[in-house]
Amino acid sequence: MIKLLLNWLKNTCRRVTPAEAISYELTEAEMALLRAETGVEYASSLVTYNKNRIKRLKAYLAVTEEVKEAV
Repeated sequence: MIKLLLNWLKNTCRRVTPAEAISYELTEAEMALLRAETGVEYASSLVTYNKNRIKRLKAYLAVTEEVKEAV
């Protein structure tokens, strides 16, 4: 138990190598890219949804106005 604690303490206090720092930064950059791509997909689906919604509502409004004019 004490040996594990000493090893953990040694690993915590040691210097980080440049390769380890680069690896960590690369992982963070890849995660940030995934989050950004998810945001783009979500925004794109919102744009498509609202375009279809506008088209549907305009068509409904046109039919409603034609019915009012016919009466």
